[in-house]
This record gives sequence, structure tokens and C-alpha cells, in this order.
Amino acid sequence: MVASLTVGGLLGSRPENIGLPLELLGGAAGLLRPIASPHIQKTGLALAGFDEYLQPGRVLVFGESEVHFLEGLERGVRIRALAAACARDIPCILVTGGLEASPDLRAAADEHRVPLLRTKIPTPFAIAKLTTLLDDALAVREAVHGVLLDILGLGVLIVGESGIGKSECALDLVVRGHRLVADDVVELRRRGETMVIGNCPELTRHHMEVRGLGVINIRDLFGVASTRASKRVELVVQLERWEPPAPSGGTSPAQGNGGEEIVSVCEDRLGLDDVFYDLLGLKVPLVRMPVAPGRSLAILVEVAARNQILRARGRHAARELAARLERALAQEEEAGDDMRDDEVGDGGDA
Repeated sequence: MVASLTVGGLLGSRPENIGLPLELLGGAAGLLRPIASPHIQKTGLALAGFDEYLQPGRVLVFGESEVHFLEGLERGVRIRALAAACARDIPCILVTGGLEASPDLRAAADEHRVPLLRTKIPTPFAIAKLTTLLDDALAVREAVHGVLLDILGLGVLIVGESGIGKSECALDLVVRGHRLVADDVVELRRRGETMVIGNCPELTRHHMEVRGLGVINIRDLFGVASTRASKRVELVVQLERWEPPAPSGGTSPAQGNGGEEIVSVCEDRLGLDDVFYDLLGLKVPLVRMPVAPGRSLAILVEVAARNQILRARGRHAARELAARLERALAQEEEAGDDMRDDEVGDGGDA
């Protein structure tokens, strides 16, 4: 789900909490204009007649150079330039640095119903803070069924069918010293093009439902260090019910199809290939974890998190082992070739 934000919603989101105080100077009739992009535009060319470069849905920033340029124009030229800029379906105009907005700028904002905002923050800081605010407010969002934990600093999302043991596994991990972010419902939002952030709905924060125990408060039971408000999702563990392989009808997998079955089984067990889980259009590393009696899921999930941390640092155990095996086989093959060459040479001398 793509979030939306109006200019009025921006003013009502208390931007002063992040150090970006905003005041409305004009164009109050356009507070319902939507902001469609977190990217800010600051193009003085628009005031010089190149208004076609303005992108609709993006906040237009007027800094010191734009304000002084407007003041240097003849009044008729200034009015036409402002009218052309306001006609480009921009959500609002933000004057930075506490600069004074000219009467013509205020009149253009009221006439075209384009909200005119002002902040005392200098232009670079205002753009950075506003971009951060809009990036969060306009992030793509989705709620998923699962459990999100912070394991050794790595955000791990545990998913699987209902009743498979996600909450029990998470509780065991909390007992082992890891931190719970959300249980049952995880709210996800995408930040930029590379990051998915997960958090818990306010209503169920710090709580977990465990079959046989009911609803428990993790923070009250294990202390404030056992939970956190949000975490970036960097690994997905999918719990799957383990089913024993069906009889193959006389031909074992190791004997059929010219070794193809052997290769597929080995790749599946060794984990040579990277597998990913789609979250909000981004690919997150995935580990499929079979659930069977006698398996300690908490330990396995923790090891999966440790292994993912090593992979992120360039250490891939399965590939390193495969490379060692290939080198060993190559050396044996080379030694065998040398031996055969020696035998052929001895026979020629005879």
C-alpha cells in the first residue's frame, strides 16, 4: 500500500519535532493538494521561463537565490513567472532561511491555491529534514503475519503458516537474550530502494500470544532491553512443516537421471545458491527452515542469523567448502594424469 500525504497533513504531522518548524503564509485553500514524491525540487530556471522542468507532486523550494532573483525582476515579469510556476501542479512552495515572502508571491499563492510555507531553517538543512520526513510518510507499507526480532543486531522476520510455532520460537530467542520487535502482525515500510523497516502496531507493542499461556508482556517479564520499537529486516526465516520424502518406487534419487538428483539434493542441503523473499518489491535473503519434532528452532534461527552476518561480510561457508572440494578433486585428477603419463613412459622404454 502506497501512503499519501497532503500539504495539510504535512503541517499537522508536527514537523517541528524533527527541527523543521513550518508556518503557512498563504494559499490556505490548497491544503488538500497531495504530495506525491519525497524528492524536493529547487530549480531557479523555472523563474527564468523554463518552468517545464518543474515536476508535479514535488515540493518547490525557494532559497536565498530564488527570492533575490524574484526581487530583481520587473513586477509584470515576476507575476508571470510565479503564475507559470504555480500552474505546474506543484503541491506547495517552501521559503527557507526565514526569508520574507514578497506580496506578489503571497498573492500568487492565494490566487492559484498553492500553499506557501516558510521555515527559518537554512536551505540545505531544510531540504534534508523535509526529505527524511516525506520519505517516511510516503513509504510503501504492508502488514504481514509473522514475528520480527533483533538477533545479534540483525533484523530477522520469521514467517510461516498459523500454528507452526513462530511465537514459541521467538519466545525462546528472547529468553536467549535477543530482542522482540513485533509478534503476530508486523508493519513493514520501504525506505528508499534498499531498505525495509518493520515495527509493531502501537496497540500490541511489547505483547506476544503463546498457545497455552495466552497473551504475555515481554517487556514486563524480561525487562526493557528485551524489546525495541523498530528494526530493519535483513533476513527472512520461513518455517515449513517437514514431510518425509515419498518412496521413489525402486530407483533411489542417487541412481536416477544421470546424477541430476544428486546435484539438486546437494545444492539444497549445502545452501550454495542464494534464495530471496520479496518484501515490498525488495529482495531479502531467505532461509527455509523445516519444522520437525526434536529440532531446536531457536538455536537454528540464531545460527542462521550468525551465518547471514558472515555472508554479509563476504564469508560464505558452503561456497568455500565447494571451492576446497573442487581444488582437491583437481589436484587428484592432475596427480592421476601424471601417474598415467609415467606408466606410458615406462612401457615405451621397455
